[in-house]
Amino acid sequence: MASFITFEGIEGSGKSTQIQRLGKTLESLGHQVLLTREPGGCAIADQIRGILLHPENAAMVPRAELLLYAAARAQHVEEIVKPALTAGKIVLCDRFTDATLAYQGFGRGLDAALIKQLNRLAAGNHSPDLTLLFDLPVEIGLGRALQREAEQQDVSEGRFERETLEFHQRIRAGYQQLAAADPQRFRIINAAQTVAQIADRVKQVTCDYLHERVKK
Repeated sequence: MASFITFEGIEGSGKSTQIQRLGKTLESLGHQVLLTREPGGCAIADQIRGILLHPENAAMVPRAELLLYAAARAQHVEEIVKPALTAGKIVLCDRFTDATLAYQGFGRGLDAALIKQLNRLAAGNHSPDLTLLFDLPVEIGLGRALQREAEQQDVSEGRFERETLEFHQRIRAGYQQLAAADPQRFRIINAAQTVAQIADRVKQVTCDYLHERVKK
């Protein structure tokens, strides 16, 4: 049965590690799974990702940032997400529309109603069935993200890591507000735990959701 599951959280919350783990777990259980990400997920959207995340583009104004995210999403949904769901796959996506509300809405201060309208246009009415929010203190997340960047010796996607601590605190608070407003869809994951502990919780939450979906 097709399901659209999104992974959300601040920088360094461990989403990318956990999405890979969950994908392998679900495949081992016999599910057809597609892993993807935003911004990106297909050739055109990946090119836009390069513009959005590169530190050299620090002068980008919030409106331009918002519109680039919408453009990348429109291509990604049409080319990748929609066909996979139509084929009955479980789609695991690293960030989706909630990220735009958190980053460009709560973080940048752009109008939430406008963002929601753009999200609907770009996503073609596709919305997550389940969203896993990886929550942890901003200082820990940013520390992890910067350490990873140093280890990989790659700053090509580090634009957001260079924002102020207050910016990231607004994003975390925004995510928490989004989760509180939609408890049926969101599951909050304590991302300050070990990788193994988080993986166990992610597996439990996802399998419980899929079991309930089959019963319906």
